[in-house]
Amino acid sequence: MACAMMSSLLFGLSFIFVKQSVNEVSTFTLLSWRFLFAFFGMCICVLFGLLKINLRGKPLKPLLLIALFQPILYYIVETWGIALTTATESGIVIACIPIVTVILSALMLKEPPTRRQTLSIVLSVAGIFIMVLIKGLSASLNPIGYLLLFITISSAGLYVIYSRKAAAYTSTEKTFIMSAAGALVFTVFAVVEHAAAGTFREFIILPFTNHDFLISLLYLSVACSVIATMLRNYSISEIGATRTASFAVLTTVVSVVAGVVFLNEPFSFAQGVATVLVLAGVYGANHIPKNAVPLNSPAFCESLPEKEKGGGV
Repeated sequence: MACAMMSSLLFGLSFIFVKQSVNEVSTFTLLSWRFLFAFFGMCICVLFGLLKINLRGKPLKPLLLIALFQPILYYIVETWGIALTTATESGIVIACIPIVTVILSALMLKEPPTRRQTLSIVLSVAGIFIMVLIKGLSASLNPIGYLLLFITISSAGLYVIYSRKAAAYTSTEKTFIMSAAGALVFTVFAVVEHAAAGTFREFIILPFTNHDFLISLLYLSVACSVIATMLRNYSISEIGATRTASFAVLTTVVSVVAGVVFLNEPFSFAQGVATVLVLAGVYGANHIPKNAVPLNSPAFCESLPEKEKGGGV
């Protein structure tokens, strides 16, 4: 739970650095350098023994599936989906990621949420809706944009599911392959983009000539693409898809608070109410009653029907 909270905190603060960077460079330029820095940073840590990775003899397909959905497919379709829709629409749809994750968890992992968890997650998402709608209601009525946003939230949910399934791999190994895949794919996009525009040299020297971009890049690569992603992968493996998804909504709360503190953005009473709803939902989804029976306890196993005993709860 602590890892899930810290992950949301780091991702929530990232919007400040993204906001500073996207005004100067294209999306694929930022993503390329972000994942290149993350990948090379992890390689250095492995080389000096700070991180341990052992992929020898292990199939790479489960890790490649994780990387396909996050970061590759997620960032590509999110970028195009947001471009074709309004901020309100994209914010509302992306806020539904926890709900999609819970549904996929029940269908693919056979880990259905409790009634309390379901209501709590819906409460949190309602709080996010309020935060988004405060900025104004607008519609693009762009079916392709809606489709891309739907693929975005499905991709985010499938990433959680396949990360949960890949129990044979450590969070470090998952993050390493995700960084490598992101570096490869987004750099190809960026190189094609700059080659066509005749700005390839500027792309190569960008981090070394623009100090503000370099600072943003270091946070996005090290804090988000490495540390926050490792924390999220670890939390998925330990507390499951549903509970990890419930913490994801904290990212929006952190981004709103960070905007108020660091960018002097206004904070209304309605945003305060929405924040309370989100926090209450996260608490409700993760609070375990004192009289609850642990899943791995003898008492729980004894309560199962005979055909389910010994099945590896």
